[in-house]
Amino acid sequence: MFLALDLGTTMILIWFGVIVLAGIIEASTMDLTSIWFSVGALFALIIAVIWGDNVILQAVIFIVVSILLLLGLRPVFKKYIRKNEIKTNADKLVGRTAICIKPIVNGERGEVKIEGKIWTAISNEDIQLDEKVEVLSIDGVKLVVKKQQ
Repeated sequence: MFLALDLGTTMILIWFGVIVLAGIIEASTMDLTSIWFSVGALFALIIAVIWGDNVILQAVIFIVVSILLLLGLRPVFKKYIRKNEIKTNADKLVGRTAICIKPIVNGERGEVKIEGKIWTAISNEDIQLDEKVEVLSIDGVKLVVKKQQ
């Protein structure tokens, strides 16, 4: 036997479900995307409590609030969170200058020295001994480098 619910009660339950589901998705991804849909659903839930049968208004409120918060606040929060990230020692090498101590020729691995440490390095271009290179990225335990301009 099914419980017969009016439209207003059904919408309250639906919006509550959206809040919980978006919250779970946000907790699992930590991407600051789904959380704004939880807030939009909260606003829609409030509208559902006040004007239970106005589904179109609830949907519009949900969409508008979610998109405005996503576009307006997500970049601000992402910037704040990134600012507080602690880079690992390896991450700090990206963009820095190193010296080639074993030439990189024909796409083969060579070696570079940076901050007193020797790293295996790869490059798309030939790099000669004692040439300065810029660290582009880290691929496993290898530095990806290019000739410094």
